[in-house]
Amino acid sequence: MSDKYFLDTNIFVYSFDKNNPEKCGQAQELICNALDSGKGVISYQVVQEFLCVALKKFTNPLSITDAAEYLSSVLFPLCQVYPGTAFYLNALEIRERTRLSLYDSLIVQAAREAGCRTLFSEDMQHGFKYFELTVKNPFSIL
Repeated sequence: MSDKYFLDTNIFVYSFDKNNPEKCGQAQELICNALDSGKGVISYQVVQEFLCVALKKFTNPLSITDAAEYLSSVLFPLCQVYPGTAFYLNALEIRERTRLSLYDSLIVQAAREAGCRTLFSEDMQHGFKYFELTVKNPFSIL
């Protein structure tokens, strides 16, 4: 992967899913590669969504201490997109043009703002192009 790429929230959630070892391993590999290469990107939204799930919905929710450690060691180093007024206006335009949900439009806008060419997500259609951004489901071959 020579270009920057964006990791959607589900990648981080699956990296803790021991009940699904294939997806867990694939997600962990993507996250490690993102950290090692410096080419992986997330936004504030991914941080918020992940923490919400990890603290409440995991079979064994993360403790505040573990969540803070993961935030510092994984999420903060990858987080490069923080919203401003233009960000939200662009996301609304994406929603209007693509009919994606608002949350998916925010993810697409974040990936575009970061200059990513690939969006790794299980939530959007594999292979679909949103402008210069291509969606890839990293679990589609499992």
